[in-house]
Amino acid sequence: MLGTILIILLILLLLGAIPTWPYSAGWGYGPSGILGVILIIIIILALMGRL
Repeated sequence: MLGTILIILLILLLLGAIPTWPYSAGWGYGPSGILGVILIIIIILALMGRL
């Protein structure tokens, strides 16, 4: 249950970190890249049953 909520929350944060707004165009892929790595780690932990 907690793992599913955490994955959904991270997916929403990942979509929100994509630099599409004018003020965030200079950010590059840093915010979405970091959240993407965290999402991959959480998914791997959930699949291994450790979350």
